[in-house]
Amino acid sequence: MSPRAASWLAWSLAALSVAMFLASVALYILTRAAQAEAPSSLVASRTVIDQLVSVPVLAFPIVGALIASRRPHNPIGWICLADGFLWMFLAIIDLYGVYGLAKPGSAPFPVVIYALGQWLWVPTVGLLAIYLALLFPDGRLPSRRWRLLAWLSGAVIVLVSVTQGLVPGPLPELGGVRNPFGLEGQPWVADATNAILVLFLLCILASAVSLILRYRRSRGEVRQQIKWIAFAALFVGLGFVSAMVSGLIAFVFVPESWGSANSPPFWFELLFSVVLLSFGAVPIAVGFAMLRYRLYNIDVLINRTLVYGSLTAMLVALYFGGIVALQRVFVVLTGEKSTLAVVASTLAIAALFNPLRRHIQGFIDRRFYRRKYNARKTLEAFSARLRDEIDLEALNTELVWVVRETVQPAHVFLWLRPDTPLKGKQED
Repeated sequence: MSPRAASWLAWSLAALSVAMFLASVALYILTRAAQAEAPSSLVASRTVIDQLVSVPVLAFPIVGALIASRRPHNPIGWICLADGFLWMFLAIIDLYGVYGLAKPGSAPFPVVIYALGQWLWVPTVGLLAIYLALLFPDGRLPSRRWRLLAWLSGAVIVLVSVTQGLVPGPLPELGGVRNPFGLEGQPWVADATNAILVLFLLCILASAVSLILRYRRSRGEVRQQIKWIAFAALFVGLGFVSAMVSGLIAFVFVPESWGSANSPPFWFELLFSVVLLSFGAVPIAVGFAMLRYRLYNIDVLINRTLVYGSLTAMLVALYFGGIVALQRVFVVLTGEKSTLAVVASTLAIAALFNPLRRHIQGFIDRRFYRRKYNARKTLEAFSARLRDEIDLEALNTELVWVVRETVQPAHVFLWLRPDTPLKGKQED
């Protein structure tokens, strides 16, 4: 395919994905209206939060078109395009099925269309979690030994898609409507799906391991590119873990916040949706890495995230811990709670901000950026000695040593311009 044809195809697919997103917004509005007219419908209600989840997925086709139009021979751009297209298609068929059941007779075959999502979510996840990680960033496998994983992953994706679509039983969120493609009377299909699904997860794990090995063997630009994608994946993963941990803590210690039916409260759905919105960081990071825009800024970004993420967690823990501890003290001393606990905790946090930030920054530099930390300390020590050094030979030796320790060049040469007499002055 010529570059011109590749660019035309990439941007056409991106435009189609955006059009599908706009169509899903229209379907969402129609679905909400239909559910408002039929509140007794067994179909699960769709909220604004559900629709917002599709917003970060828009980054996939746009980033994919940018990459594919500039580097058509690299499959990373086409993977992003295909993944974004499939996500948008899944959103449409989900809303189509819900709308058709909430308003009977308004759309043909709503259950059949909805059930297609049981088949298509597997390749959507597999493209991103397996093949993007396996081929990133140059579009080639790390070595020939990884061909087996590539072929095995493709076979597993097909098997899981087929078995998942044939599992008998009710479809999720449709109030007991059964799968029209399900093999009724064949319960072994569900067991086989679970077994193959474990193999699917192992393929995802193996792809992540391949990216780690590629990072350890890489240098220069390739290493920086992998840092971008790893940072985005870690950011999303930590968000998911934080949401689940906070929900579990609230469920255990404050069970009344989950309602009588043990359904997730609004605050948890909102928190989880914010985490899903952060999923858009993955295609954005892929775009930065593949297009090499501000490629080396990732080190600064990781450093700042580690520092301010740790600082925020510590300050929040100290703030709420201080409030709880001081309130207990006030209750013991005065018999009632006092707002002075909040004021004292706020002042303590304000006073501790800068000292904690400096200590955390120093710890992270020593632990994760040891070479830069040592270089900075060496330059600071040299600057202090430079003010008092008067021996030129000793200064020359010190300067060469500092350059070797900080810059670490292959060779170091020091050239000093010889002294020349000033114009108009006679030599003695």
